[in-house]
Amino acid sequence: MRIGVIVAMDKELHQLQSLFNDSNVVVQKCGIGKVNAALGSQRMINEFHPDVIISSGCAGGNGDDVNVQDIVVSSQLAYHDVYCGAAVGVSVYGQVQGLPARFEADPFLLRKSKELKESVFKIHTGLIVTGDWFVDSREKMREIIGHFPEAKAVDMESCAIAQTCYINKVPFISFRVISDVPLRDTNASQYHNFWETIADNSFKMTRAFVASLVNSEE
Repeated sequence: MRIGVIVAMDKELHQLQSLFNDSNVVVQKCGIGKVNAALGSQRMINEFHPDVIISSGCAGGNGDDVNVQDIVVSSQLAYHDVYCGAAVGVSVYGQVQGLPARFEADPFLLRKSKELKESVFKIHTGLIVTGDWFVDSREKMREIIGHFPEAKAVDMESCAIAQTCYINKVPFISFRVISDVPLRDTNASQYHNFWETIADNSFKMTRAFVASLVNSEE
C-alpha cells in the first residue's frame, strides 16, 4: 500500500518525516490554506499515485472533552467559510455547489482508526471543518461553531484535501493533533506553547495509524 501524508507546515513536516523510513510512505508539505492544500494533494496524486491520503498536522479543538494533544479523526469534513446561498440552488452552509455538503472519510480508514488503542493520547472521531482563517480568538471560534456546533476540530487544509481526493477517487482521512482550544485560549497562547514545549511525540499516533494500515496488508 502506498500511503501519502500531507502536512501544511515545516514544523509538522519535520515531526512526521522523522517517524517514517518506508519508501511506500511519503510525507509532503503543501503549505497553509485551502488552495495550497488542493494543489499539494493533486501533485501527490499525480506524482506518487497513493492508495490512501492522510491529512495530518495540528488543529484547533472544540468541545468540553477535547484537550491539547488529543487526536481528532475525521468522520466528515466541511468548509466553515463557504456558502453558495439559495439563489444558485439548494445548498447548505459549508457546501460547494455541485459537491457533497460533507465529505465522508473512507470507511476502511475510519474503521482502522477506531481500532487504535489510546495510550497517552485520547482519540475523538467527528466532524473537522476547514477555512482560510487562523482561529486565534474566542469570537472567531464562536462564529464557526455557531454553524457547526458538533465540530470536533478546525483547521485550514483538511476539507480541501478531502475534496481533491473525492474528485480523484482516492481514499482519504484526516488525523489531527489538537494544538489549542480557542474557546479556552487568549491570542493563541496554547498554540505557541504547544510548539515550544509539548509538540515532541505528539504525532506518534499518526505513525501508529499508518503502521496499522501497512500491517493490514500482511
